[in-house]
Amino acid sequence: MAATSPQRSAIMARIRSKDTGPEMTVRRLVHSLGYRYRLHRKDLPGKPDIVLGPRRKIIEVRGCYWHAHLRYDPTCWEARSAAKSNVGYWGPKMDRNVARDAENLWKLQEMGWQVLMIWECELRDMKEVEKRIIDFLQA
Repeated sequence: MAATSPQRSAIMARIRSKDTGPEMTVRRLVHSLGYRYRLHRKDLPGKPDIVLGPRRKIIEVRGCYWHAHLRYDPTCWEARSAAKSNVGYWGPKMDRNVARDAENLWKLQEMGWQVLMIWECELRDMKEVEKRIIDFLQA
């Protein structure tokens, strides 16, 4: 049964843009590895999730659904469900998210930042995520 408008509104109000579960998981991991960082620096395009300033490195944690991971990885299990209501809004909304992400990534790279993207579905294998983070930060 579909949610009523007030129910849907309450559900959507609980969705956060920062301090999400996946972001907190990666932040704890990076901190446990001994790295210190800044969060959501407003002076950088897109206010990146994790910023390691002196290293000029950024770690972005992306939700598979909200950032349309299925467009990049057809095997992503997290992004399989599509909007069932108000499709005329959500389709273009996802298109705008993808375009904004690409523009912010390009701007960051133009500014000399290196960016590591970690997708929500990748957090199923934390050993691999840890390896990727270590390789990225030590390079």
